[in-house]
Amino acid sequence: MQKKALVLGVTGQDGSYLTELLLKKGYEVHGFIRRSATGNTVNIDHLLDKITLHRGDLADTTSLYRTIDAVRPQEIYNEADQDHAGWSYDLVDYASDITGAAPGRILEIIRQIDPTIRFFQPLTSNMFGLTDTKTQNEETPLNPQSPYACAKSYAWSLVKYYRNVHKLFASTAIFFNHESPRRTNSYVTRKITQSAVRISLGLQKELRLGDLSAELDFGFAGEYMEAAWNILQLEKPDDFVIGTGEAVSVQTFLEETFAQLGLKVADHVVIDKAFFRPGKTSTLIADYSKAKKAFGYEPKVTYKDLIKIMIEHDRKLESVRVV
Repeated sequence: MQKKALVLGVTGQDGSYLTELLLKKGYEVHGFIRRSATGNTVNIDHLLDKITLHRGDLADTTSLYRTIDAVRPQEIYNEADQDHAGWSYDLVDYASDITGAAPGRILEIIRQIDPTIRFFQPLTSNMFGLTDTKTQNEETPLNPQSPYACAKSYAWSLVKYYRNVHKLFASTAIFFNHESPRRTNSYVTRKITQSAVRISLGLQKELRLGDLSAELDFGFAGEYMEAAWNILQLEKPDDFVIGTGEAVSVQTFLEETFAQLGLKVADHVVIDKAFFRPGKTSTLIADYSKAKKAFGYEPKVTYKDLIKIMIEHDRKLESVRVV
């Protein structure tokens, strides 16, 4: 019998990679899509004839209920939220609702409609915030430093509540930074690769960035979506940390990007205080040993591989624009 999955946030980076994976595995895939000013479906345009889209919004309980009731999926992946820490400083109420409270709405609907539905909720390493641990795992105390991270911490509590009290199959993954060509340039990695490519083509002169000393555990989003699927195939629901176990500074990511394009950072990069965040976190590095033991998770794409993938994509994108 063909499995059916509902992907909330189907148009985003994670949702689109997850949808591709589910289709390859033979799923009937349904996507939940909200109205936006741009109507952006660029990440799933190549999939639109293979999936069914449902209109709605995480802020609208009736659309969530209607969609889940109509689709009756075996699995629901909540890849929809306000997922930008920087934006959350200016959107405290929105981040609290969409990132924090919405998972509770979804879980309550599952409880009412069909408690056998398996639910996946992505979380963020930002929840650890300021910490004195060298690496972070599922037991590391939380100390969030942004409204986004606070909201994700609340979402985690809601998942554990519905799992422990109502016995729902509700699992989470604490994802460390995961990047891809499907990021927008409001994220530093995509901003760097896209700008570097434009500079190499003579389309841009300088790149303005904030704190280059920040060290991050960078992984590839496509691999993390494989982990999400594996987590929902386990016998019991649980929480897992997913990352690479290696921290790379923004400075190093920047220098490697420019080096791959034969550029010098000093010739083009300007440090701008406007891009510094008000709340700084510690260097966060994933201890993914639990996931490795549970389902064999092991990251394969290095940050250098990731940069190469993103550069190749941005070169193609800019060549199309020039034509």
